[in-house]
Amino acid sequence: MSEKTTAATPLNDVKAFAKKHRIEIEDAQKILDQYGDDRKNADKAARRIAA
Repeated sequence: MSEKTTAATPLNDVKAFAKKHRIEIEDAQKILDQYGDDRKNADKAARRIAA
């Protein structure tokens, strides 16, 4: 069962994502809000910011 939620991503996920891509937490939050569970495209967006 996959449910899409519109709730904010938990802060620990945002911190981990920001650390993984070496970007600001605010940028990570925007990316995760935009792409949600689509990690492939979220990772692409983060790489564009980090570059």
